[in-house]
Amino acid sequence: MSDSQNMGTVSPQQPDSVVEVSAELNNQPLSYDIVVSLGTDYHKFDRLIEWIESYLLSHPTVTCLCQHGFTEGTEHATKNVDRMPRSELLKIYEAAKVVIVQGGPGSILDAREVGVIPIAVPRLAEFDEVVDNHQVQFSQVMEDNGEAFIATDAGDLAQKIDDALTHPQKYLGSRRVPGADKASENLSAELGSLSQGQASHDIRKFVRRWRQVLRGIIQP
Repeated sequence: MSDSQNMGTVSPQQPDSVVEVSAELNNQPLSYDIVVSLGTDYHKFDRLIEWIESYLLSHPTVTCLCQHGFTEGTEHATKNVDRMPRSELLKIYEAAKVVIVQGGPGSILDAREVGVIPIAVPRLAEFDEVVDNHQVQFSQVMEDNGEAFIATDAGDLAQKIDDALTHPQKYLGSRRVPGADKASENLSAELGSLSQGQASHDIRKFVRRWRQVLRGIIQP
């Protein structure tokens, strides 16, 4: 959940009702069919919440933990939390059948660290979900490298959730190399430069560089 901080888009103000997982999830199951993480970006991400709500309404037996940050959670989730310690979230990722994240570097790489290939939904600047469209570009690079599956609309997301529940091994991969935090920082720095338009004249050049960085982050 560190991508928005790396991209410089996190508001210094935290949610009013911060929920610590160790307290709020006490006596709650730590294994869910679906885990959704919107990260800590202060922009609302209602679009993804609406997609999740639609799926849960039509699949009432599916359990779901939703870490929703500054966006209002989904009414039909088994559990909603504003945020939680990263270490606890990664444990829940490992036990989940499906992991759905915003399409930022930290969110996707966190899932990859525990061997999960997440379904990624990039935030879009045109909907005021993020300051720029770096998540679109990054998510595409990750999907091209087999490190994420992009969902583009509610129907696409529902199909991918069903696929993950039916074929869980397809959404598992090797763990990210331990101690690669510096590599993650370098990747985020590249994305930051791109978001500022420094490489807008040659996106392909930066895609190649992202892939080089990814090869240093992800186990072959």
